[in-house]
Amino acid sequence: MYATHAVLPLMKAQGSGHIVNISSVAGRVANAGTGVYNASKWAVNAFSESLRKEVYTNHIRVTIIEPGLVDTELPTHVTDPAAKERTAAFYGSLKNLESSDIAAAILYAVLQPPHVNVNEILIRPTEQER
Repeated sequence: MYATHAVLPLMKAQGSGHIVNISSVAGRVANAGTGVYNASKWAVNAFSESLRKEVYTNHIRVTIIEPGLVDTELPTHVTDPAAKERTAAFYGSLKNLESSDIAAAILYAVLQPPHVNVNEILIRPTEQER
């Protein structure tokens, strides 16, 4: 939100821009033991959609990237013991996305012609069910 606040006046002045926010599949699907994380991602989604509706007349595009399981350190940050165990098992059960996969999704969105706004990209590993 701070970054958006900082760049929005510049984008409005130039009459164009593209804001890409990174959320998560957790912004669509809530799970026991991860409520705070889920809430933060739902907030990113709501903020992004509200922002899109506020700035589209300035030709500013807003995109939400919602990754599923990505090979990151996220599981080490889970503090609830039961959720930590579920998360570790889930991460180890399939081939996770890599950061380059997310970068490719971002590039897809930002390289569209100016009249095209890709609002959301939900990207999961092929084997991820939820």
